[in-house]
Amino acid sequence: MNPGAWKDLVLRLQAGDSASEDELARLFHPHLLAMAASRLNDRETAREIAQEAILGVLSALRVGRLREPEKLPAFVVGTGRNLINNSLRQKIQRPEPVTLGFEEGAIPDPDPEASESSLEKEERRDVVFDAIQGLKPVDRRILYLTLAEGLKPQEIALELGLKPENIRLRKSRALKRVRRKLKKMTRTWVLNY
Repeated sequence: MNPGAWKDLVLRLQAGDSASEDELARLFHPHLLAMAASRLNDRETAREIAQEAILGVLSALRVGRLREPEKLPAFVVGTGRNLINNSLRQKIQRPEPVTLGFEEGAIPDPDPEASESSLEKEERRDVVFDAIQGLKPVDRRILYLTLAEGLKPQEIALELGLKPENIRLRKSRALKRVRRKLKKMTRTWVLNY
């Protein structure tokens, strides 16, 4: 469409023409959906964001927030981009609670006939659990996605909105912290027995 057509569409939207609302959705919803799905890697959230962007644009247009109607496409894409970025920020700031299976009694004994006492097993389990709980929420999420879900750094990076290099570095540091705690515990056991 040419700039004059965008201006015409905006004027019809401001006048409350319901056919123009459908036209706006038909023109921009597929692009917004594709943009959100590629960045968020979550179809349901992408659908919600695409719809929210269309509704946000309609609201903004009705109150006259778009000063240059011929720039409607950029306004729509910018609205969608802002909603996507907000969603990614929320995901990083408040990652979903992660259960790694280290809760009380959740880890089965690999060999019930092993010589390690049940007290030592409980201590080891508690140390692993404490070490993992002591990590930052993002690092716990990275470990979970790596170890439990089997995702690659590129996939995790897409989900968390970080760079794959950052994922690799954070995962490495988190695993080192857990190993150090386990080593420290093992040394304590050797010295005590």
